[in-house]
Amino acid sequence: MMASLLTKTVPWHEGEEKVQRLLQVPERDNPTTPCLSPGAGFLVQQAPLLALGTLDSEGRPWSTIWGGTEGFAAPVAETSIGLRTQIDTKYDPVAQSLLGNWDDQHDNYLGKMVSGLAIDLEHRKRVKLYGRMESGSMSHTDPGQAQLVVHIEESMGNCPKYLNKKHIVPAKPDPILISDLPQLIPAAVELLARADTMFVSSSRGTINMDTNIRGGPPGFVRVQSNESSGAVLVYPEYSGNRLYQTLGNLQITPLAGYVVPDFENGNVLYLTGRTELLVGKAASAVLPRSNLAIRVTIDAAFFVQNGLAFRGIPGELSPYNPSVRYFIGERQIPSAQEGSVSDATATMIKKESITPSIKRFRFQISSGHPASWTAGQYATLSFQEELDMGYSHMRDSDPTSLNDDFVRTFTVSSYPGQDIPKDQFEMMIRRNGPVTDYLFQVNERAGLEVPLKGFGGSFRISTAEGITPFIAGGIGITPLLAQLPDLDLSRLRLFWSVPVQDIGLVRDTFQRWPQLPMSTTLFITGAGLDGADRRVWDGLPSETQLVRRRMQAEDLDLTLADRWYLCAGVALKRMVLNWLAGKTVIYEDFNY
Repeated sequence: MMASLLTKTVPWHEGEEKVQRLLQVPERDNPTTPCLSPGAGFLVQQAPLLALGTLDSEGRPWSTIWGGTEGFAAPVAETSIGLRTQIDTKYDPVAQSLLGNWDDQHDNYLGKMVSGLAIDLEHRKRVKLYGRMESGSMSHTDPGQAQLVVHIEESMGNCPKYLNKKHIVPAKPDPILISDLPQLIPAAVELLARADTMFVSSSRGTINMDTNIRGGPPGFVRVQSNESSGAVLVYPEYSGNRLYQTLGNLQITPLAGYVVPDFENGNVLYLTGRTELLVGKAASAVLPRSNLAIRVTIDAAFFVQNGLAFRGIPGELSPYNPSVRYFIGERQIPSAQEGSVSDATATMIKKESITPSIKRFRFQISSGHPASWTAGQYATLSFQEELDMGYSHMRDSDPTSLNDDFVRTFTVSSYPGQDIPKDQFEMMIRRNGPVTDYLFQVNERAGLEVPLKGFGGSFRISTAEGITPFIAGGIGITPLLAQLPDLDLSRLRLFWSVPVQDIGLVRDTFQRWPQLPMSTTLFITGAGLDGADRRVWDGLPSETQLVRRRMQAEDLDLTLADRWYLCAGVALKRMVLNWLAGKTVIYEDFNY
């Protein structure tokens, strides 16, 4: 019997086929097995967690996550699994839908749809399950206990991508309902801001269901709005196996249930709502650099304190995780300015070394497209044609490339039309990642031509009266350089922190701007400063105030001005913002 089942196939349903056509996925067989495969049964009994999904009496999908120890679930027959575990018997929506009235309405619950995901986060293993409820019970002791038997009709193993490692340990649930409103309370919003894992359940009407995981960097689920009528969440759909089983369900029945566990303290957020699939430009208009995204309008939510029967000790984040994708306006998200010509190109015509890890690149804009940018803006360039290797399910040699669109923004370091033609611009770039690696390696005579998406940004330094203090970290000097022709250098106070290996950047800058040293306090950092070769300091103007240590709070004279400017990496930026509390700080990020 088992052998014959394993040779059968599960056809794609109309929703899956629609999404696959929409996203131009090549035809392939559905890898789902129409039974509990031996491999699936083995992982069920090895996995310490099992996410479950079902529909409530209103047809809304919900998700939960049970377990805490290996062996709480296991096959009990060739095609059935059984679970016995502590749970929250008061507020868990899946427990209530499956077991809440089992004793009184036994016949109504038999055959109820149940989807599942047996998952071992510590070893990045998972298997999807779908079946129908055979029996179950729930005791309201302290702690509550649940037993459930499910006849499995489908199973399928999944890949380890986007699974952030957790070592699971058991814990006693002691649930307290904090909120049952669709508008998320601050604690729920805070949980989403640091969550790197959630589980989602969807259905194809009343025919079948699917439960799977969504993982990413902490905060990958974004809160777009949070009104009393219900919060609106958006999260990206990363490059995966391209089966689109969840998205296929959402094409048929645009409803989904989510559970967001707090592995640290046992709190849990349950959500159900209406979904909208965002594709292509619709996705990138909401979450820049996303080709696929899901928007969820929450219809019901429960935030339960200490509702989980386990805790998770965090381990390694998935190497496949891309960076968090923020809403436009949520942070200083680079985007081409309105009116930029979309079919313009930029050709690299010159590059020169500043330090071993920093080069200056000059690009020429294609003829017929007027150069239109202001000092302090960035250029957005696409290197997709040069670097995109096409679809791969897994790419362990370069995991982050699977979700990389190879679009990059770099601050323009030249002033429009000064010392170079108006249709040319320069950028100083530090080697950091696949795009900059490519730029550093390509020969300037090769005629590299890439799409110029446009210019953007609004980091402008005021020319009003008074002192203008600017704090720069390393190559964070770039937006200042582009605006120096507009500034009165006698009123500029530059506090510049530079690692000793980038001293060449300082020399180059001071040679180009010989009046700048008189306005500069230079902080040289890095190991071996005391024993540094004297040649390290050769060429630095004597007018520069040189400090051989890290910048400190007392180095900044807060009486200089109420408005300060800052362009630095994450660590220095965080410290400076604390030092300048109460001041207006206009800052630029460069975390590319």
